[in-house]
Amino acid sequence: MRSWQDRYAASLSAAVAIAIVGQPLVSVLGALARQADPGRISSGLALVAVAYAGYLTLVRTAGPVVLGAADASWRLLSPLPRRTVLGRTALALLTVSVLGGLVLGVALVAVLGAPDQLSLRLAAALVLGLGAGLGGMAMGVLGQASPAWDGWLRALIAVIVVAAVVLAVLGAGPGRHLPAVVAGAPAGPVGVVAGCAAAVTALLVRRAWTALGRVPARAILAASVRAGRVAQAAVVLDPGMLTWVVEDNHWRGRTLRSRRWPVTGAWALAWQEARRLGRRPARLAVLAGAAALPALVVTAGLPQVAVALTPAGALAAAASVTSGVRRDDDNPALLRVLAVEPRAALAVRALPSALLGALWLDVAFAGLSAVGASPGGLWWLLGPACGPALAVAALRMARRRPVDHSMPVIDTPGGAIPTGPLLWALTGVDLALLGCAPALLALAVQPANPVPYLLAQALTGLGVLWGYIVLATRGGRRRTRTVKGVQLQ
Repeated sequence: MRSWQDRYAASLSAAVAIAIVGQPLVSVLGALARQADPGRISSGLALVAVAYAGYLTLVRTAGPVVLGAADASWRLLSPLPRRTVLGRTALALLTVSVLGGLVLGVALVAVLGAPDQLSLRLAAALVLGLGAGLGGMAMGVLGQASPAWDGWLRALIAVIVVAAVVLAVLGAGPGRHLPAVVAGAPAGPVGVVAGCAAAVTALLVRRAWTALGRVPARAILAASVRAGRVAQAAVVLDPGMLTWVVEDNHWRGRTLRSRRWPVTGAWALAWQEARRLGRRPARLAVLAGAAALPALVVTAGLPQVAVALTPAGALAAAASVTSGVRRDDDNPALLRVLAVEPRAALAVRALPSALLGALWLDVAFAGLSAVGASPGGLWWLLGPACGPALAVAALRMARRRPVDHSMPVIDTPGGAIPTGPLLWALTGVDLALLGCAPALLALAVQPANPVPYLLAQALTGLGVLWGYIVLATRGGRRRTRTVKGVQLQ
């Protein structure tokens, strides 16, 4: 039971927070009173749609109804009313959805602009954002309680993604001025749309509150286990644990057919990664869609974001096919069963990462070239030239150890920086920057003849890959002998 002191402390904290962020927030909202660029509205709306689809996906993946370990073990299975047990969780979900809705509403105003009647347009955008945030969270709760609602939620995510693609195509084509008609709509119809959205949101929230008492205990327990693992990874500052959680949750309970592979020996390791990626088409779809984000960001008027997004996306694509490397490093006995030397295994494991990273980078450069933000011609060879360096970075990221919290803390004017998490985060990125140095220099200079830079990048990438494989497996090679046709180590 909360006392009046607790309520007073919470109220005082809220008042202090409002006083601190009030003035900057008013300044930001005042800057939104402008006429938006008609050529960038489509791309901006596409980015907002992608962000909202990510929000719904996160809601569906998280549960969203979860409990702590003690409540999930004792109170959930007790005769207590289900909604009483989940009251604190419902309050947390309400807070998260309100904050997300406010951010979404401000993003809508920033994209569409407010040339007149700023207060009314801002209020309508905030109502729409809050409706989207609360409605999405309500559908997540309903989806956890009913498979039918879960299907509707997945369909909504698919529709939003398709809408984002359509808006992106409009933003890059001759129809990019069509959404400007929506931005310039009178404030009256906008208010009517916001009112309808508020009514639909209220209906969804009411149904979600009613369904909160009917959420199956097994669904809450499964979501609570996932949330507990994520919280544990956050507490111990070991994000690498999350990869194991995602991988194990995906393959748990799945029945796979046994079929003879077309390759043998060390090449079976690369085929293993290809089969694993082929069994997860959703990951391929996300990677393919993410390759268009740099061009979309540039069209929306944020070229600085595209500069950081392009190499980060290529590195993420290369790192998405390194599950086998993590398994090999965690259990070296698997390689001994396959009779594959560590050096050959690591070289073959680098092949999928190099191919996927190079392909993603080429698609991203093609999109940037289509919007005029990147040169064309022979520059498409930059992707294959950077592939080996991206593979090295992905392998190094997959083989890194957990965060070492015993390392010293550096005192800086901005605060203390723990070197353990910092070095963990930079592991792999350092080799990516080193191996892609000629490509980064070429993009900065943009010479008329890129052939020398491409050759330098190819040689640098292959050299970094060869050096990493040799150094990483030094001392790991063992003498092999053959006894009656069987290779022993």
